[in-house]
Amino acid sequence: MSDSVTAAAMRTAEVSRNTAETRIRVRINLDGTGRQSLATGLPFLDHMLDQIARHGLVDLDVHAEGDLHIDGHHTVEDIGITLGQAVAQAIGDKSGIRRYGHAYVPLDEALSRVVVDFSGRPGLVWNVTFTRAMIGGFDVDLAHEFFQGFVNHAQLTLHVDNLRGDNAHHQCETIFKAFARAFRMALEPDPRAAGHIPSTKGSLKG
Repeated sequence: MSDSVTAAAMRTAEVSRNTAETRIRVRINLDGTGRQSLATGLPFLDHMLDQIARHGLVDLDVHAEGDLHIDGHHTVEDIGITLGQAVAQAIGDKSGIRRYGHAYVPLDEALSRVVVDFSGRPGLVWNVTFTRAMIGGFDVDLAHEFFQGFVNHAQLTLHVDNLRGDNAHHQCETIFKAFARAFRMALEPDPRAAGHIPSTKGSLKG
C-alpha cells in the first residue's frame, strides 16, 4: 500500500469536550462518503452540519448535550471548537494536501463564496448580513460563533462572503455548502505534492 493511501486511511479523529455548559463528542473521517449521525439538540444546526458531511464528503458524527434552556450559544460554539480540534487531529502535519480551497454556491436567489487556507494561523473574515435574526429557532448570530470556534481550533484562515440573498435560510445554507466544498478541495491529496508540506516554511503549524 502506498504512503498516500495509508495516510488517507488514517485521516480520522474522535474528540470529546465536556464542560459545565456542554458535553460534545465529534468523530470525523476526512476521506469518507458523506455519512453522518447528528444530534445536537438544534435541528437547524443538524441541517447545516449535514451540508458539511454530504458536500465535503466527510463522515461526521456529532452528538451534543448543552444548556439549551438558556440558549444555543454555548452548544453551537463548543461544537465548532470540538469539530475544529477533530479536524486538526485528523489532518496531521498536512503533508500532501492542496492547502487552499474555494467555492461559490447558489441556492435560488442566494449566493455565497468561501475561501479556505489551512495555514496553521486562525483567522475568520465574515462578511454576512442576514435578512432576519432567526431561522426557525436558530439565532443567525450563532453561525458566526460556530465558524469562529472552528477556525480557532482547526488553525485555518477562512473568508466567508454572502454575496446576495433575500431568504436567511438560503443565505446560511449556501455558506455551509460553500464551506464544505472549499474544505473538501483544500484537504484533497495533491498527487504532485505527495509527502510534501505546501509551505515555503516547511511547516503549517502557525
